[in-house]
Amino acid sequence: MLKKTFVRASTIAFIALAICSHEVRAEDGPDTNRPNVLFIAVDDLNHWVGYMGRNSQAKTPNLDRLAARGVAFHQAHCAVPACNPARAALMSGLRPWNTACYLNANPWKQHIDEGLGLSKQFMNAGYHVAGSGKIYHSDSYYESEWSEYMPRGGVSATGKGVGKDEGFHEPLVHDLVDEDISDYHIVDWCVEQMNQPHDKPLFLACGLHKPHLPFAVPRKYYDMFPIDEIELPPHREDDLDDLSPAGIKMAGANGDHARFLKSGRWKDAIQSYLATVAYLDMNIGRLIDGLDKSPIAENTIIVLWGDHGWSFGEKQHWRKFALWEEETRAPLIWIAPGVTQPATRCDETVDFMTIYPTLCELTGIPIPDHVEGKSIAMMLRDPQVARPSVAITTHGYKNHAVRSKDWRYIRYADGSEELYDHRIDPYEWTNVVDSPDHLQILKLHRDQLPQKDRQPTKPAKSTLSGGKKKKK
Repeated sequence: MLKKTFVRASTIAFIALAICSHEVRAEDGPDTNRPNVLFIAVDDLNHWVGYMGRNSQAKTPNLDRLAARGVAFHQAHCAVPACNPARAALMSGLRPWNTACYLNANPWKQHIDEGLGLSKQFMNAGYHVAGSGKIYHSDSYYESEWSEYMPRGGVSATGKGVGKDEGFHEPLVHDLVDEDISDYHIVDWCVEQMNQPHDKPLFLACGLHKPHLPFAVPRKYYDMFPIDEIELPPHREDDLDDLSPAGIKMAGANGDHARFLKSGRWKDAIQSYLATVAYLDMNIGRLIDGLDKSPIAENTIIVLWGDHGWSFGEKQHWRKFALWEEETRAPLIWIAPGVTQPATRCDETVDFMTIYPTLCELTGIPIPDHVEGKSIAMMLRDPQVARPSVAITTHGYKNHAVRSKDWRYIRYADGSEELYDHRIDPYEWTNVVDSPDHLQILKLHRDQLPQKDRQPTKPAKSTLSGGKKKKK
C-alpha cells in the first residue's frame, strides 16, 4: 500500500512539473525602485557547509548566518558538474544538451551566442550591471553584457607561485596572507560598488574562486582543523561493484584515489579543503558586512550558489566530473526583501537553471523565450508548500542524472543505468536499478531525460579570455 501511494504521489509530482507555469510582470525602462541584486558565485563549493549538515567538520559561520536570513535550499543541484559548462548553462539559461557545451574542453563562447546572458537582460531592463571575478569560466565574459567589470590587476586567484597540487597531492609550501588571493580584493571591489551612487538599480556579480584548487590559503585556516581530528567521508571499498563499465570509468578509481591511497594524504586533502572553505567563509562575511553598511542594504536581493559539488573519495572518485550526489549538490541561498522569510529551509529538489528565471520574476523583468529553467519564486514565498520538481545534471554527451526528492537516476551514453533510493541510502551505496519493485519509478525518471542531445563539436582553441568578444 505504501509503495502504491508513493508511486501515485510521484506521478502527480512529475505531472505538476511538466505543466507548471508562471506569470511575469513586465515593466518598461529604468526604475530606481526596483530591487538591487547581489549575485554571489562560488567555485567548487560542495555541500560541506555548516547549515547543510553533510559534514560536521565544516566551519562556516558566515555562510550559516547568510542562510539564516532567507531560504536555504538543501537539495539544489548543478546543471553540469564542471566549471565551464555549469556557468554557461546557468548564465545563458540554456541546457547543455541544446548547446553542446558539455565539458571544460568546450569553450563556452563557441556555444553561447552573445546577448543571451543573464547580465544582459538586466542591462536591457535599465540596471547598472557590474561584474567581478569568476562568473563565467576563466573570468571571461562578453563586454557587451556588462556595464563594467573589475580589472584583473596583479593579484593571483591562487596566490603567487602556488602550484596546482599544493594543499592537495602536495603539502602546503607557501606562507600566504589573506590579501595574496584575489578573492579578498574582489570583495573589496564589490563593497566599493555598493557604496557608489548610481542613478539605476544595481546588479552586482561577485565571482569568488575559492575553494577551487589549489587548496592553499593562509595557515591560520589550517590551524582550525587539526589533522589528527580529520574524519574521512562515509565510503565503502566495494562501492563500484554494482556499477556498469560506464559508471566505473566515470569513477576513475585508478586516478586521484589510487594516488591518495599510495601517498596517505587523504586526510590532508580534506583538511586543506575545509581550510579553503573557511577562507571563503571569511570573505563571505566581509561581503555581507559591507552590504549591511551600504546604502542599498534594505533593498537588495541576494542569491548565492556554488557551481557544482566535489567528491573526496566517495565511490573512489575525486573532484567533480561525475553524476552522483557529491558532485552535483551545492549550496543555494535566496534572500529577497518582502518575499523570503528568515531561517527557512526548503527540501524540494531544484537545479541551478531556476536562478535566471527566478531573478527575472523577482525584479519584474520579462523572462526571455530562450530560457529553459522554471522560476521558483513561488517556493521562495512559501517553501513549506510542496511543489515537487526534479534536477537534471548532464556530464558529457548523453550522460544524465535525474534527481527527484527521494531518488537519483543515472543513464549513461551506452544505455546503462543506476538508481538510488535516498530515503534509505543517502550516500548512494546500493544501485537498485535491477529491482522489479521500481519499474514505475524508473519510467517516471526516464521520462525526464532530453528527447535529443546535440552532437558535441570538436573542441577548438579556447577563446576564454576575459573581456574579449567572440568574433562574428
